[in-house]
Amino acid sequence: MAGARAAIRYAKALLSLASDQKAADVVNKDMKLIVNTLAESKDLSEALQSPVIPSTVKKATLLEVFKKSNKTTLGLIDTLVANNRIDILNDVALKYNQLFDESKGIELATVTTAVELSADLKKKVLAKAKELTGKKVEVENIIDESILGGFILRIGDVQYNASVANQLNKLKQEFTLN
Repeated sequence: MAGARAAIRYAKALLSLASDQKAADVVNKDMKLIVNTLAESKDLSEALQSPVIPSTVKKATLLEVFKKSNKTTLGLIDTLVANNRIDILNDVALKYNQLFDESKGIELATVTTAVELSADLKKKVLAKAKELTGKKVEVENIIDESILGGFILRIGDVQYNASVANQLNKLKQEFTLN
């Protein structure tokens, strides 16, 4: 819990600094790169969490991996290492992306489908999500074959479940009650 609060504080400070330096967009891309890199590289993610690996090694590794990043992003890495908080880098990056999107009035819609969304269907989902929220919306497609068909749309705290699996579960509940 304390790590989450710290991540929010670092993310807010980073957004403020990046905005002052007119680099918020670039830093946002860096933060997305960090999140994606840590998600793809289990070794790097585990190394950041390891209490055995010295901070100097963690810092050198991160600076090598993200050497093309903005100086503000590199400054964040330096600060997290200096404060022995490098283990929350991923959380800070995720929070930064969220705060950045909020500041730009962008809402993230998650669409879970059994198969990849087609370009045409993605346009329709974007239009419907924009109509529902009144904001600019970005769509993230998650593929989950267990829903069988249909989709699950999640925007913020609101979820609309139109999956075949959900409909089958409702039918099952109706038959078991009768």
